[in-house]
Formats: sequence, C-alpha cells, structure tokens
Amino acid sequence: MTLLFALCATGALIACSSDSDADADKSSARPSKPTASKPSKSADPQAKDKKAVLEVYERMWEEQVKAYAKGSIDGTNLKDYATKDALGRVMGDLLGMKQDDTVTKGAPSHDTEVTSLDLRKEIPKARLSDCLDISEWKTVKRGSGEVQPLPSEQPSRFETTIDAQKWGKKWMITGFKPSADPCKPSS
Repeated sequence: MTLLFALCATGALIACSSDSDADADKSSARPSKPTASKPSKSADPQAKDKKAVLEVYERMWEEQVKAYAKGSIDGTNLKDYATKDALGRVMGDLLGMKQDDTVTKGAPSHDTEVTSLDLRKEIPKARLSDCLDISEWKTVKRGSGEVQPLPSEQPSRFETTIDAQKWGKKWMITGFKPSADPCKPSS
C-alpha cells in the first residue's frame, strides 16, 4: 500500500533579508542627535509569527523524514511540533509502511507560504500552503531497497494545506491535508 501522505515533502524555504543597504556608508554620515527608532510603516507586523510558524513546519518535516526513514517515531522530536491530530496522520502512515515493510530514502522538498494568520484570536491560528515535491523522496522495501513506484495518478508535486495554532509562545502544527492536485505554476 503506497500512502499518498507518506510521500509528502518537507523543508520550508524561508527567505532572509539583509540590512546591508541601511548600513551602507555609515562611516561618512554626520553624527546626529540620537532619536528613538520607529518601525517602518512597510514592515510586516506579523513577520515574526510568520517566520516562527514556517520554522515549526520545517522542523516537523525534518523529524517526519527521520521517522519515515526508519519506520518509527522513536528517537524523533515530532511531538514537539505536531499535535495529536497531525501526529495521528504520521502514525497511520507509519503503520501502513510497517505492513508493507517499507521505509523512505532521500528527502522531499517544498515551497511553503503563510496564506493566513490571525493573532487576535484567543488561540492564534495560521494556515500555510505548500507545494510538496516528492520526486527525490522514494519509498523502498526495507530489506532489498527496491524502489516502490508511485501510483499512476500521484503527481510528484502537489498542493498541501497546513493548519497551525500558537499555544502560549509556541506554534504547533495541528493538521495538514495533502491534495491530489498538482501545484499551480508559480508566477
């Protein structure tokens, strides 16, 4: 049994920015009276939380890849990043893999973005969209290493929707739903 979800991908691609323009040519600037720094109006007030939820998603997938590679969550930190519902999907995949005597080799990749973030709720919520690419993540027979083919209807890149909640100061992945739909071309 090849599981659609067992072949999902990982690795949030988080863009970093540089302050090099702001620091350019400080040596030639005239000293001035110190002023209080004000945040830029163009700065995203949710940027910190967006980055944090993307990092938790990336960590969850790193741990999930470890679990699928050995066929068990033992020795992983999945519980640090995924709630019972999200972890239940992984456990179901692992059970199917155990029955099929399979594990995974390689690693998936993905392109993730935060599509909504509501920090005003009692329990803040986020939704992410991910284009999972499983072309480099193979399911193999445990003993022989023989690669198991994907189902013919399974695209190697497909959309996934992820839900997260902020519990205190920590984001947790609460659910994810892979789609059979191929990723839309990026513009």
